[in-house]
Amino acid sequence: MTEQLDPRIHVDAAHLRALATRARGISFLPAQPSKSILNGQHASKLKGRGLNFEELRHYSVGDDVRTIDWKVTARTGEPYVRVYTEERDHSVLLIVDQRMSMFFGSKHNMKSVTAAEAAALAAQAIHAKADRVGGIVFNDTEMTELRPKANAKALSQFIATLAKANCALHAKGPSIDTMSLNEPLKAACRLAKTNGQVLIFSDFDGMNEQTFKLLRTLSQKNDVILFSISDPFSKALPEGIEIVVSDGEIQGLLKTNEAQTRMKLLEFTTGRLAELMTFAHKFGLPVLPLTCSQDTLPQLLKLLGKRQGPK
Repeated sequence: MTEQLDPRIHVDAAHLRALATRARGISFLPAQPSKSILNGQHASKLKGRGLNFEELRHYSVGDDVRTIDWKVTARTGEPYVRVYTEERDHSVLLIVDQRMSMFFGSKHNMKSVTAAEAAALAAQAIHAKADRVGGIVFNDTEMTELRPKANAKALSQFIATLAKANCALHAKGPSIDTMSLNEPLKAACRLAKTNGQVLIFSDFDGMNEQTFKLLRTLSQKNDVILFSISDPFSKALPEGIEIVVSDGEIQGLLKTNEAQTRMKLLEFTTGRLAELMTFAHKFGLPVLPLTCSQDTLPQLLKLLGKRQGPK
């Protein structure tokens, strides 16, 4: 008998696939509703679907004279036109953080669940528009790279990889040196093509100056959208609780009933988001803030200026 998962803590592939019907209408392309957080907030690199050269053929009555290839016409002595077809898809790369720093939630969901659901919703909405979907799913020790493709198999592989990483998280995991966010960003710089999109779902734990340089590199030729996943605990630490913290080797106990300790913790957690927002504003990268204290889909729809449809 298969063990029943609590979807607030772990999500399997079936749960993530079931979000597909609710992903309809979600879009991260430049054309956005007036209330969308993406509307006018950044200079998109996506200029609409371009044109690919298909073939040369003889001119026929009714052809647009602007498509005549005058060099070929002059060389052959007969009128030829250049035939173009519209690009069929965009390439979208989704980077999803499933490290131990994401395996936390003081209310409703784990951050890792919110990130997985948001990424699954995005992937299925993108696939429904016949765009190519790929991903980089990473935890503290492993990173899986999936090149963007437009077929259903690629989407299924992404969903399965995401579910596997999410279900592998557990509170009794060993204390280890966590993978830096910079590693999947370096991989994204290799995989992401010009005029594509890169969506990043993370709490941005451990970001540094190199993180910002890599984000800047990615954003020079692609649309980069940051999904910042947070927990209300990081904004208002309750008094009278004890928190065990570790750097991978040494553990320590922090007591939030001590005012100075609580203040330093709040400065650390809120300072990280403030630093990310400052960078994003400077370089025109949109940030979509998601909290794990609420259902994922309504948050996405609200941020994108859309109404929630039937469940």
